[in-house]
This record gives sequence, structure tokens and C-alpha cells, in this order.
Amino acid sequence: MAPTVERRAAGPRHSQVGVAGLIRQDERVAAAKVLVVEDDPVIGAELVEALGVNGYVPVLAVTGRSAIDLAHDGAPDLVLLDLGLPDVDGVVVCRKLRLAAPEAVIVVLTARTEELDVVVALDAGADDYLTKPFRLAELMARLRAHLRRQAVVSPGRALSVGGLRLDVAARRAYLDGVELSLRPKEFDLLAVLAGQPGEVVTREELMDRVWDENWFGSTKTLDVHVFALRRKLEEPGGRAPRITTVRGRGYRMEA
Repeated sequence: MAPTVERRAAGPRHSQVGVAGLIRQDERVAAAKVLVVEDDPVIGAELVEALGVNGYVPVLAVTGRSAIDLAHDGAPDLVLLDLGLPDVDGVVVCRKLRLAAPEAVIVVLTARTEELDVVVALDAGADDYLTKPFRLAELMARLRAHLRRQAVVSPGRALSVGGLRLDVAARRAYLDGVELSLRPKEFDLLAVLAGQPGEVVTREELMDRVWDENWFGSTKTLDVHVFALRRKLEEPGGRAPRITTVRGRGYRMEA
């Protein structure tokens, strides 16, 4: 069988500088769970290794049934799905994974290149389609792009931290039942922090997700928005979560 994942021919597999750069670039994906559904042991191992290097938490399933079970046990953030599975047709698996993990990004990896195959996979619930052979760098770039498009959080999700509740689809925030008056960027910033309660969200990640990955201005605007949010969270009183500063890193929301 021809190799399915292409690599650069020259140089070490992962230079120390290159790996560090990837990890810094992808702080937003840290702890993102990726379900890899691939029955080829070589390809599966390469994908798991590459995902781990880039800061993801990969979980490997070699059959369709095991993939569905894993998705029910704990919904992944991303799915890499090979359609040519030994037990269940990949399109059927895709439909079941979409039901089990409605907010996950599903990227199909397959040797099938016919247009009909692409259409069927997308109609079954896939978000993207990458044909074999493919380059690992392109795959990682696509995953980053999907996470950027998710931006703050997936539409339709409701987030709750203490007395704070965010209706993401309606872009409305409530504190102890009282609606907060927020500017667009204030809502986006609050949603990012509320989506990772108790975790440190770095300044770089906040600037990337709320403003623009290519933002070259001062990060002082971030501090101004955090200051404004703190004041608004204090206005109604009650069980307001706190936005704490983690010196040298970023911010953390605590209930």
C-alpha cells in the first residue's frame, strides 16, 4: 500500500524549534480532544503523534463501533474519520458520530475521490473532506481553521458559570436573571472565558479568538475590555463569577 500521509523527505521528523513553534501557535487547541478513527495502524500512529505534538489530546479508534462508543462516552471536540472501516461503512459512522457529538468538527480522511463520495460524506454530517495522500501540515492547518471558525463557542450552546448564563445563539448574557448590556467584543471575550471556567486563557489566545489572529496592535485593548466586564459583572450583584488576572499569562474566570 502506498503511504497515505506525506512527510518532508529531508531533515529530522520534528526539530525542537519547529515543535515548540507549533505548540505556541496552537495554544487555543490545548486539551482539545480529537477522536481519530483509522484502521490502518501506521496512519493511525502518525496521526496520533502529530496531534499530540500540536497540543491536542488524541484518542484512537480502529473500528466504527468503537468510535461511536467513544463518542458516547465523552464527546470529542474534533473527529478525523476514515471512511474505509472494516466493520461499519464510514458514512454510517459519520451520521452516528454527528448525533453523538453534535458540536464536534468532523473531518473525513479517505482515498475516495469521486464528487459523489464527497457530497454524501458532507450530507452525513462531515464538516470537511481531505483526500489521501495528504500532508500533515495541511491537516493541522485545516483543524486550526475550523477552531477559528468556531471562534468563541459553537452557536446554540448555553454557558453557565455561577450566576452567569450566556445564550450564545442569541448573544445575550444574564447575571442572576438580569440581562447584561454588553458590547460585541465584551460578549465574545466573556464567552471565551466562560467556556473555559477555572482555566488560564492566555492573552495571545484571547487576542486571537476575540479580535484577529493577525492582530498587530497593542494588547491594551484587551485590558480595557476586561476592566469593563468586571464592572458590569459587579453591577447587579449576586453570584457573579470573578475574572482574575494571572500575572504574565492571561486571565481566568472563577465561579
